[in-house]
Amino acid sequence: MTFPTDNKDHILTKLVAAEEKRQAETLDLIPSENIAPRAVRELVGSVLMNKYSEGYPGKRYYPGNAFVDKIEILAQKRACKAFRLNARWQVNVQPYSGSPANLAVYLGLMKPSEKLLGMALSAGGHLTHGHKVSASGIIFKSVSYGVDPKTDLIDYKEVERIAKREKPKVIVSGLTAYPRAIDFAQFGRIAKKVGAYHVADISHIAGLVAAGLHQSPFPYADVVTTTTHKILRGPRGAIIFSRKELAERIDRAVFPGLQGGPHDNVTAAIAYTFGQVATASYKKYAKLVLENAKALARVLQKEGFTLATGGTDNHLMLIDLRPLGLAGTDAEKYLERAGIIANRNSLPGDISPFSPSGLRLGTPAVTARGLEPKEMQKIADWISRLLIGGENPEAVRREVRVLLKKFPMP
Repeated sequence: MTFPTDNKDHILTKLVAAEEKRQAETLDLIPSENIAPRAVRELVGSVLMNKYSEGYPGKRYYPGNAFVDKIEILAQKRACKAFRLNARWQVNVQPYSGSPANLAVYLGLMKPSEKLLGMALSAGGHLTHGHKVSASGIIFKSVSYGVDPKTDLIDYKEVERIAKREKPKVIVSGLTAYPRAIDFAQFGRIAKKVGAYHVADISHIAGLVAAGLHQSPFPYADVVTTTTHKILRGPRGAIIFSRKELAERIDRAVFPGLQGGPHDNVTAAIAYTFGQVATASYKKYAKLVLENAKALARVLQKEGFTLATGGTDNHLMLIDLRPLGLAGTDAEKYLERAGIIANRNSLPGDISPFSPSGLRLGTPAVTARGLEPKEMQKIADWISRLLIGGENPEAVRREVRVLLKKFPMP
């Protein structure tokens, strides 16, 4: 039986169209979100989604994978080239997303109940860095490091003290809500001192690393993970780089340890993405992301906002709402009514992630639309009028829509 190609689900068509309109009319300041190019969207929607490819190139459990093998090998080569890696590194491009990627690494390097040392959620770490509600904190014995309460910066001497006391099997460096540069060399030194593996999660800053705008973790880490959909502007997926001697353990943890067949359509989009990351055009984009973040942080401070750590070194910043007497949840909702999307986030000292006192903002998505530092002035002004001045969100929303008409979705 042949189904007509124009047979559409009208309910879903309307919902997708509504979401497309929402994105076009919204300032997206969530640092973990971005706008995937049309080529990425087309590859994800291609016939590659029809294929089962359990296993790895040349060692599949299904026939008919000659072209899939070539696509996966291309993705691997381009990913390594983007970070200028030599033959000492191998890469697995099959993880479905960042959380399974990190879990696969831990399963490959540790046994259940062995110790994992990662950054606390309230200090800027990710759930998968050992938080108690994550599998990383359930399967393994998790201990955490935080930040200096006076500066909100990582205290590397304190990290070393904890590592010497706890003797973890794995130490995770990386961030999800830490606005300053990570000193991967320090983490590598600490890991060597205590005989631990150093795993660097660069999901948020991978594009900055590839563009030479942030210290690279590769000289100092045993394993490096990253998602592909944040600053990299690729599909929703993840990859794992590992030193050659660890690659087999990591591969087995991904498949058959955690996953079945990879999503070949996503693998193709990852190959395309890293082909773009290696270009001068992408490096220009990454540089502008950084310039926009620094400009936005600077103007927000002039408007009277307090920023955690006093600013940013990367693509994100955190507004401390406590001086304004605002809760993160309320600020998030108020901005959304004005067409500005930024997410509530814990700050060091917050007791519960459900009632955070911070607001997290980032510049990858607005930069993808072409906004520059001069537009950051306008964005900061809107946020000030809303959160400090208490202005009607509808009035600001109209201004947001007018601006975004000049910067259509790519």
